Amino acid sequence: MNRSELLAVARGDQPADLLLCNGRVVNVLSGDIEDSDVALFGEHIAGVGAGYSAGETVDLQGAFIAPGLIDAHVHIESSLCLPAQFAAAVVPRGVTTVAADPHEIANVAGLDGVRYMAECSKALPLQVVLMAPSAVPATHMETSGATLPAEDLAALLEEGTVHGLAELMNFPGVVYGDPDVHAKIAAYGGRPLDGHAPELSGLALNAYAAAGAGSDHECATVAEAAEKLARGFYILIREATNAKNLHALLPLVNEHNNRRICFCTDDRIPSDLIMQGSIDHILRETIAFGIEPVTAFRMATLNSAEWFGLHDRGAVAPGRRADLMVFEDLHAPAAAQVYAGGRLWAEGGRLLGDLYRDPAPVPAAVSSSVRIAWDAFDLRIPANGGRVRVIGSLQDQLLTEERILSPLVKDGQAVADPARDILKMAVVDRHTASGATGLGFIQGFGLNRGAIAGTVAHDHHNLVVIGADDESMTTAARTVAEMGGGLAVAEGPQSLAALPLPVAGLMSDRPLGEVRNRYDSLLGAAHEFGSSIRDPFMAMSFMALEVIPKLKLTDQGLVDVEAFDFVDLFVEE
Repeated sequence: MNRSELLAVARGDQPADLLLCNGRVVNVLSGDIEDSDVALFGEHIAGVGAGYSAGETVDLQGAFIAPGLIDAHVHIESSLCLPAQFAAAVVPRGVTTVAADPHEIANVAGLDGVRYMAECSKALPLQVVLMAPSAVPATHMETSGATLPAEDLAALLEEGTVHGLAELMNFPGVVYGDPDVHAKIAAYGGRPLDGHAPELSGLALNAYAAAGAGSDHECATVAEAAEKLARGFYILIREATNAKNLHALLPLVNEHNNRRICFCTDDRIPSDLIMQGSIDHILRETIAFGIEPVTAFRMATLNSAEWFGLHDRGAVAPGRRADLMVFEDLHAPAAAQVYAGGRLWAEGGRLLGDLYRDPAPVPAAVSSSVRIAWDAFDLRIPANGGRVRVIGSLQDQLLTEERILSPLVKDGQAVADPARDILKMAVVDRHTASGATGLGFIQGFGLNRGAIAGTVAHDHHNLVVIGADDESMTTAARTVAEMGGGLAVAEGPQSLAALPLPVAGLMSDRPLGEVRNRYDSLLGAAHEFGSSIRDPFMAMSFMALEVIPKLKLTDQGLVDVEAFDFVDLFVEE
């Protein structure tokens, strides 16, 4: 930035590059709607008010102009696309900054994965603020593709790849002073430390806050969010594909606490990004709920900027980045034009230009990430008791239940029982070809036949399979492995739908629209088999995440998350 020239433009001594005139500024600093012009110079706002001239003038004719929207916590990998295609989806909707946690690819490919995401995020209209993955692996109860100790995370910070420390998912390690966890916290002293502490309360929550965690996006109830607000946390209200907390938490918002509340999407699939949107969808839902529009915009912009210390954005004000969203309807804002860094990047919901391009060179650790010991692959579960622990999947939630049920037994084996919606689940190590396989049962997916499988499985991203019979499960698993990672639906010996994800087994190298179409085919096949879940693949990806209660399955076995330990599949009678 040429500061002397910026100041000359701000003073009115030199013409701006671009003048947006006759607009109504959504002033998230004052809380007002301000009839004003906005003068841009280079990537920045030079001034707000009357009296400016410019080389180019755009008459907004009374349209509203707000800061570019900020997603306070997102995993780009969950879009199943590389950063450029993710940007192509969200920028036309007014999102100009995301705080991205690349711990999905980091759990597969370590530092190579994080640096690859950073390289892919360069020169985009979307500002991708990377946070360092704090939990690789998430816990000791899984096989991950990498380990990132404190010294590796410190190197990412020193080289400027990351901005802060991403969600501290090992909250027991934070609370009880695990040396490795606290070495990571110490390495990021003075930087934003994102939290992740579902249902944490009381004295344990005090300890978590005292350790330095400053935000949380896992709240499911107003009471939980209110307690965390009172203990100093920013609350990041999440509306993801499979974790919908927005409407449950909006009653929390009031005039006293709204400055500590932000919005995030966490994990959203291509069709949701295309059809609903991103933070813009959350913004519209919030206003429709009854939250005053300027307050809603503040939660979607300024609050997130302040939490992350990004004081160069988040408001329409002199010196800030010229990241702007122009729209017509204050009560149902939809971006008509989007400026990023002073340049018009989108109009009428369409990107001006094509961001699809050859991605950065893919490291071997990222491109060759599926290694299965097929000689050890065995889905049989000997019936060692009359009652089993069954994972109870809940609609639109990451939390699960522990259900104690009687298994269906055939020829001495406990098998899936689709008539009672009890399906078999397997999690297979795909990183080291160790043959490690966790086996169990799950209820809530509704498949009456066939199987689904994928290498998208938070956070270790091993191969996960859920199905009504072993043959279908084996076919789905082999289909995924043969693609070098991805998602599949199978019945018996036949693969019926598939989406290759060759980048770390998590992302496609194809355009977003193409990925969306193939993903929709997967969903259609799963629903044809009776799945009652809107997105069974996203739901499946969290059934192996052993940091969110209550019962989860990893390649090492069944995990009681509240006890933070393994439990037997069969219950003693």
